[in-house]
Amino acid sequence: MIASLLPWVFASAFVLPSLGKLYHNPSKLVNTTYDYIIVGAGAAGAVVAARLSEDPRISVLLVEAGISNEGIVPATIPLLSLSLTPNTILDWNFTTTPQPGLNNRAISYPRGRVLGGSTSVNYMVYMRGSAEDFDRYASVTGDSGWNWKNMQQYAKKNEKLVAPADSHNMTGEYIPSLHSTSGAISVSLSGNPTPLDSRVIATTQEFSSEFPFNPDLVGGNILGIGWAFASIDNGTRSSSATGYLSPAYGRPNLDIVINAQATKLEETGNFGTIPSFRRVLVAENAGARHEIILSSGAFGTPALLQLSGIGDSTELRAVGVAPVVHNPSVGKNMSDHALLPNVWNVNNPDTYDSIFRNPDLFNASMAQWINNRTGAFASNIANQIGWMRLPESASIFRTVPDPAAGPNSSHFEMIFGNFWLNPTTPAPPAGNFMSITIALISPTSRGSVQISSSNPFIKPLVDPKFLSTNFDIFTLVESVKISKRFLTAKAWKGYVRSGVGELETVKTDAEIEAYVRKVTNTIWHPVGTAMMSAKGASYGVVDPDLKVKGVDGLRVIDGSVLPFVPNAHTQGPIYLIAERGADLIKKDFQAAICLTC
Repeated sequence: MIASLLPWVFASAFVLPSLGKLYHNPSKLVNTTYDYIIVGAGAAGAVVAARLSEDPRISVLLVEAGISNEGIVPATIPLLSLSLTPNTILDWNFTTTPQPGLNNRAISYPRGRVLGGSTSVNYMVYMRGSAEDFDRYASVTGDSGWNWKNMQQYAKKNEKLVAPADSHNMTGEYIPSLHSTSGAISVSLSGNPTPLDSRVIATTQEFSSEFPFNPDLVGGNILGIGWAFASIDNGTRSSSATGYLSPAYGRPNLDIVINAQATKLEETGNFGTIPSFRRVLVAENAGARHEIILSSGAFGTPALLQLSGIGDSTELRAVGVAPVVHNPSVGKNMSDHALLPNVWNVNNPDTYDSIFRNPDLFNASMAQWINNRTGAFASNIANQIGWMRLPESASIFRTVPDPAAGPNSSHFEMIFGNFWLNPTTPAPPAGNFMSITIALISPTSRGSVQISSSNPFIKPLVDPKFLSTNFDIFTLVESVKISKRFLTAKAWKGYVRSGVGELETVKTDAEIEAYVRKVTNTIWHPVGTAMMSAKGASYGVVDPDLKVKGVDGLRVIDGSVLPFVPNAHTQGPIYLIAERGADLIKKDFQAAICLTC
């Protein structure tokens, strides 16, 4: 029903912010040489462009393959995020290779192809991760600058806590001292109550040992169930395009070009004994005096490196690419949060299903949003989320080491949705539903991204290898049992009718495993394909300063550098990576200037 209503939404006359300095075609660029060229305007690239261009001495070109976010109304209205992907003009429309762990299904893998990247099309859940995530990044890279304590300065630059759309009293729903009110990305708690709210919180009180209440999920202590934060301000999406790029439009030292897919990085000579890359092909050559920064994400960044001759030499030759730098780590180590949607029938018509199904209710909700930016459309997909661990006595730990970042980090996430929340399966034409969607947070499966051709317009092979390890399947099987146990609390009596489909009938581990393999897909949080490692390490793609190993003039700043997927929906941690990455570049720029002054 959402899709059938979208033409009306797109055609409506809304007053949206207008863009500043922007080129719609790379042939229109006046300049061809900049201090820095950034490829990709998503969660990371937009941050780096905005922060570097704060210094008027630095000239920046930001290259985006997709279109502008201006005027795309569903990308502004939070609940309509469900309509933005997959298979739209805003999506790269990746598809995985057939996955043996998912009964050989190939699944859609949305990534944003628009200013703001995936922050313009995602579900807007905002977290920073667990403190142990960043402490582990610091440990494996040998760089204490990546630890949780140091990264909080960037959290303050990133977050701007604002009132929820309904302006309700937030007492007891968060801890004020853990938040910033002066950052670039607006963040708020739920702005629309649902019938699940009181029931979820009551369950944390009745079953406090297994499902404890967490008073604030953003402060590094993520275990338990609490109120979800989202990148929403006054009932509208806050993205890297609105939060970082909008204030930067019109700066004379920042050029932004859209509809411009980078196809290759050109070797421009040597810096000592290593090759130097200072040109990027974006329909016309563009050169960088200092660096090219790849911010094309966990798929685009390794693919562009491989197309440019940086990767496993044998694999590159096999697809007709001449190797320049042999680095077999490029495109490897991919990890992601596998997604298991569990849906139940409920005895309540006040679910979002009714709005999506009934044009009258949809139009009424739209009118409310237009008038005052409140109501269902001002809300995120979930008002509460939970971050859970398997019991220490779980049998899997007899043979498998705990893969979590630490004892205060999670194995899986619970997302409580007031509707049919299954991104890959349309809701039935009748009924009202609730969802406890599970995300596998500490996966041990590792996949890859690999080009299959020297043609840059042929999508790379994306193989996450979902559910290819005993730990991953064990955790999801247990999560189904735990979700069912959650709904045995008194608060759900008379509300939940039955599980949908096989969820209601599966009992044994074998039956649950068959169900899990049949319905699991992805929550779209890929990382690790250009992972950072210690300087001098024999593996990894970038050093702790995010410079590509064995190469001059090339840096990677995006989610692909994270060695492990974090305890968070990834936009928050990637924002922090980008903020520190921009500081590292500024430091090097200042050092270079001082050498000549």
